Amino acid sequence: MSDQSTPLQQAVINRIWSQTLLEELSRFGIHDVCIAPGSRSTPLTLEADENSKLILHTHFDERGLGFFALGLAKASQKPVAVIVTSGTAVANLLPAIAEAKLTGEKLVVLTADRPVELIGCGANQAINQSGIFSDHVLGSLELPSPSLNVPLKWLLTSIDHLMFEQQKSGSAVHINCPFPEPLYSKEPKAIYQNYIDQLGSWHSTSKPYTKQLVQQAVAPIDAGELFTRKGVIVLGSISLVEAHKAKALAEKLGWPLLCDPQSGLTSNWAHYDIWLQNSALSQCLNQCETILQFGSRIVSKRFNHWLEKQVEERAATYHYVDASSSRNNQSHLMQTHHLASIGNWIEQAQDTLPPLLNSQSGWGDELNGLAEQVSSLAQLHLAASAPLSEISLALSMNDLPNSSQLFLGNSLFVRLVDMFSSVDNYSVYSNRGASGIDGLIATASGVVSANQAPTVVFIGDTSLLYDLNSLALLTKQTTPVVIVVTNNDGGAIFDLLPVPQEQKQSLYQMPHGYDFEFAAKQFKLGYSKPETLDAYKERVNHHLLEGEGALIVEVQTPPEQASAQLKELIQQVHAL
Repeated sequence: MSDQSTPLQQAVINRIWSQTLLEELSRFGIHDVCIAPGSRSTPLTLEADENSKLILHTHFDERGLGFFALGLAKASQKPVAVIVTSGTAVANLLPAIAEAKLTGEKLVVLTADRPVELIGCGANQAINQSGIFSDHVLGSLELPSPSLNVPLKWLLTSIDHLMFEQQKSGSAVHINCPFPEPLYSKEPKAIYQNYIDQLGSWHSTSKPYTKQLVQQAVAPIDAGELFTRKGVIVLGSISLVEAHKAKALAEKLGWPLLCDPQSGLTSNWAHYDIWLQNSALSQCLNQCETILQFGSRIVSKRFNHWLEKQVEERAATYHYVDASSSRNNQSHLMQTHHLASIGNWIEQAQDTLPPLLNSQSGWGDELNGLAEQVSSLAQLHLAASAPLSEISLALSMNDLPNSSQLFLGNSLFVRLVDMFSSVDNYSVYSNRGASGIDGLIATASGVVSANQAPTVVFIGDTSLLYDLNSLALLTKQTTPVVIVVTNNDGGAIFDLLPVPQEQKQSLYQMPHGYDFEFAAKQFKLGYSKPETLDAYKERVNHHLLEGEGALIVEVQTPPEQASAQLKELIQQVHAL
């Protein structure tokens, strides 16, 4: 059979390359493929549909699709593929890719493209997609147009190289796929069976074409240097399983445990973002000699300020444990980065601890009462204020069913949760890499799709307006999902920032005057607007335990209410 393809047969060659590419990706653990509509991506979408190993997810909005894939990757801890057509469809993936770069989720972005001869010459829907994601991706693979002159084994080894890099470092990779027309054909791929058979036994195996063996031993831990001093353990954005292991280590050492809400746990040292603002009360913490941090992306600015002073002015040693080699050291401190699986590192640390009790055990116990004092002040403060407020929502998070998981939006509410909530034993998800307010509903939808657990999404009104399209991802969802939208008519976070008062509303907060009742109807979702905290708890918990599908719970609060309450409470803490 001739290797010279006719225009009709080019569609078949496109399909063969796409089939080979997707099959190899499935052998690297990809099961979920997220697809947006498009013609140029036809070879990829049809071959994805034909591969029984793959689960397809579709959405009409590429920006939302990228964040949906991000959520799938967060919850599944596996790589997820995204397929889009050429042109601005590709550019719309950048926000989700930028987030994945900072938080490590593994996305494999497959972008269809025009062939090189149609770029830069006025052809329709053709932009320069080469390097479009810059260094927001770990790596890129620019494929040539599918051709019988390029052996499939080159395609496989090129894919393998990129995927092995992703296995080691995480974040997104980009494979650009230029497909010449025609894109459609009813001819079977078997017309090029000789070309396909060049891969030999690969077709009969389930393993990637090449192998790469990596030693993953944890470096020895100097227990004498680490664990015989006055230390603090800090939990950042880590899994709930890892958080429990870290908590057990802290208890064994007798060290204070500071838990970011993204860890899903709390401790006797909760509300530290509040009590660190009283330097007299928190003086004891300054005795700390060793800081041991698991995971990154700490919400609290007060903690980050304390960390900087503790290392630079009081000579504390700073140890950071995370499997990612990414630099998470925003104050550029002297830091020892233990590049290891958090769970494995903790297990080895437990094994190296001396049998005798650490002589510094319990050194920070006098700080225990601070969390109770802050909580008591908040409760008293709320009793004298409106029955339902953003602070009361943060305080009541532990009243949610234990079977549910949480997704925390950005801006004001996540800071209130960090200050007031004692989230304990919940899986918590967030987008705290670039910390944008875009794509939050889409990301949460991906999380729910991955694990099918009842979920509460806490999001601000501006964030929901930004991602309204993504409510479509929840229209057919049967798992109970509650979207709690705190509607304070704009960007209330700016009440806490020193923005010019004259332009605060017009240029920063941007009041909109909208509510979300008809948005819920548009996307066939449930809707509720409780007036009291008791009514809110009853509606949310009932839906999580007995409901089905998505429910929007709108909590409308006066503008500036949260900031006024917060400022008053901080003054009370300073007076302790």
